Amino acid sequence: MATGKKIGILTSGGDCAGLNAVIRAVTRCAIEIYGWEVHGICKATHGLMTRPPESKRLSIKQVDPYLTMGGTFLGTTNKGDPFAFPMSDGSLRDRSEEIIEGYHQLGLDALIGIGGDGSLAILRKLAQQGGINLVGIPKTIDNDVGITERSIGFDTAVNIATEAIDRLHFTAASHSRVMIVEVMGRDAGHIALNAGIAGGADVILIPEIAYSLENICRHIKQRQAHGYDYSIVIVSEAVCTEAGALLEQGHFADCRLGGVGQYLAESITSLSGAETRVTVLGHTQRGGISSPLDRILASAFGVAAVELIANEQYDQMVTWQERSVKAVPIAEAIRDYRTVEPEGTLVKTARGLGICLGDRIISRTEHEQLSEALGANRPATVPA
Repeated sequence: MATGKKIGILTSGGDCAGLNAVIRAVTRCAIEIYGWEVHGICKATHGLMTRPPESKRLSIKQVDPYLTMGGTFLGTTNKGDPFAFPMSDGSLRDRSEEIIEGYHQLGLDALIGIGGDGSLAILRKLAQQGGINLVGIPKTIDNDVGITERSIGFDTAVNIATEAIDRLHFTAASHSRVMIVEVMGRDAGHIALNAGIAGGADVILIPEIAYSLENICRHIKQRQAHGYDYSIVIVSEAVCTEAGALLEQGHFADCRLGGVGQYLAESITSLSGAETRVTVLGHTQRGGISSPLDRILASAFGVAAVELIANEQYDQMVTWQERSVKAVPIAEAIRDYRTVEPEGTLVKTARGLGICLGDRIISRTEHEQLSEALGANRPATVPA
């Protein structure tokens, strides 16, 4: 048994359901099975920049109540690349050595980082530079981290989006409206596709499949001709306009994806005459009580991460593959990201159910441009 270790754990990037369940699993396994000390790092890498480093020693009694709670009680951040950290005077400064020094000041033997591909890329770079023994755990509601079939937070986000669709069916039918639901998904349509199928949506729009407004309106009119005077449209926030423009809200550096729901509403009303309403779920998909599946996945990942440390297997990320937890090199895990396969099982399922995906025929050149555009939205140094 590997005894006497002192390990740290932090959450980085956007929050999601299931993070606290991971922290709980790591703490319970490390203390109960191995007798180690577990220290929670506050506010991700920002906690390691603080002097003294901002952390708290965790106990089983302390973490147990957090099993179902959303968010992360350690805090997190998705701002500030430590290799080009924005300072108050507007300059950028490399603060990576401060983070590395914070890790060593705490006397940690290993660090568990929970994050998306952007966060894990940053943490791995820090680990390589500063001799940090790192183990990664994937989390993102977008479910787009490479290799792993599931990431923490995805199932809860799909459940929330599905419940919203379930509720909107009734008001859509009552008023004979087209209800548009805009969900998250920075450049992958997993939430929209899964929730759309589960919620019985009539149109699903995802960034991986180019669409035609004419085809969408034709589908809505066909439903009306068959006696269905309402329709549910679910769209990923990363879907572009028909002309290929990516919509953003905000100003300057604070721009965020969003607005495609309103764009579609105005376009559908203009082309079909249908009365439309838009619901943007936004950050509601990140919060709330985590689903049983997310809690189970988080628990399995947390225990597996501790076992990797016990076996001194570092620079690894735990993944869910073929109904079991497996470890893969972090570099390999984040090299590519997972978008929806246009010819995959769930897309075929949606088509088989008569769901409109808005397809328009595109040339090989347009297909290549679409693929490049999706990849261009994912700078490796942005925490996710």
